[in-house]
Amino acid sequence: MKTTTASVLATLLVGSISLNVAAAQDWKDGAKDAWIDGKAETTLLLNTNLNSFDIITDVKDGNVTLTGKVESSVDKALASELIKSLDGVKDVDNQLTVMNEKEGTSDVVASLTDSKVATVVKTRLLFSTDVSGTQINVDVANGIVTLKGEVASDAERQLALKIAENTDDVKKVVDKIKVIKNMS
Repeated sequence: MKTTTASVLATLLVGSISLNVAAAQDWKDGAKDAWIDGKAETTLLLNTNLNSFDIITDVKDGNVTLTGKVESSVDKALASELIKSLDGVKDVDNQLTVMNEKEGTSDVVASLTDSKVATVVKTRLLFSTDVSGTQINVDVANGIVTLKGEVASDAERQLALKIAENTDDVKKVVDKIKVIKNMS
């Protein structure tokens, strides 16, 4: 009976030690995650390019998940890179939502697209032998092309409008072309 009681006590003692070791490891992992979360939030707070109050960090086993809102895709990428550079971070799951981008296009990309459209339309007008391309100004904003100037006939005006309409990335064409009959 003494041996059985001693065996039961020894088993309970070994079991409680292993539970304490497991609990200590869970506490250590939890403390490490809390430390990483604190560093992540501080890093985002100190970065003047980001509004850290709109970014939520969650850390589990060294993996950081970012949720919330940012102004642009550049801000989203910046947040990710800042967090990846922290000690102890294994991976970043960036689930941030970009607020000021329309249809997935940033302001910079939209501006570059407008510049490209203006260049293509103006070039096509200049290379057309039937249009006075030098007499037509081309302005583009958000894919809307405005043609302004003077041409010799209504047919020339319509041709200039069709050239602009048939250019890639043009959403709409605004006609401000005047027909001047006495142009030479």
